[in-house]
Amino acid sequence: MIDFSGPTPVPGPLDVAWHAGTSPLHVHPYSEHTVILRQHKSTHFEAPFLFLLFGAERALLIDTGATADPVRFPLRATVDTLVGEWLARHPRPGYGLVVAHTHGHGDHIAADAQFAGRPDTTVVGPGLDAVIEAFGLKDWPEGYGELDLGGRVVDLVPGPGHQEAALVFHDRHTGLLLTGDSLYPGRLYVSDAEAYARTARRLIDFCATRDITHVLGCHIEMTTTPDVDYPRGTVDQPDEAPLQLTAGHLRTLSAALEETAGRPGSYPYGDFILVHQGG
Repeated sequence: MIDFSGPTPVPGPLDVAWHAGTSPLHVHPYSEHTVILRQHKSTHFEAPFLFLLFGAERALLIDTGATADPVRFPLRATVDTLVGEWLARHPRPGYGLVVAHTHGHGDHIAADAQFAGRPDTTVVGPGLDAVIEAFGLKDWPEGYGELDLGGRVVDLVPGPGHQEAALVFHDRHTGLLLTGDSLYPGRLYVSDAEAYARTARRLIDFCATRDITHVLGCHIEMTTTPDVDYPRGTVDQPDEAPLQLTAGHLRTLSAALEETAGRPGSYPYGDFILVHQGG
């Protein structure tokens, strides 16, 4: 048996050169039961991060990257290998996999089809109705949900504003808050300013009563110089900022959304740039 009820959160290392090497996927073992993956920029310039969390009964894969082709981007094969290695250390007669998403944009769902037909696997559709039904979020966008992976519980927080079905994941075991494209060191694109502002306030309230070790989004687009980002389409980022942000950045985000009040344009806030679309 694996005891996920011990002292939490369990932190891991994040001093990682994410752009190193040429493999389609950078695999970083964050902890015994947590893997962070990043799609390499040579495969797709968006280079999204993905997260694989192991519980006693099933694993959770959050997002499937920006490339569908299993040859150029062997996500299914990589996940199967990681699951096999984990099961070799923690044998059990059966083990499931849930594939879910931070939101439904193409660079986060492209490899969903690689998991079609995989035994004991549930792929949650990226649309709003599918997300609400799969996780029982009947009061969307209010309220929270829970996903039990077998002793390891992940909180689910509705996060629309960047995209209508955006979802934020909080892993109680590690204390990681996985914010997708709602907050990361890069350009935060606002499609619905009012919904985004409510999401920021909702996350601030949520974090006030939870242990948060790091806030991890799904991209790095900023340099280590405040307010300076890499242009869209950049495939070489030798001076990119760290992935991890803090719960304090949620307060900065909330203030930024209030200050800019949905006015079209780009507004730098040090570790991220708020981009209001439209107008």
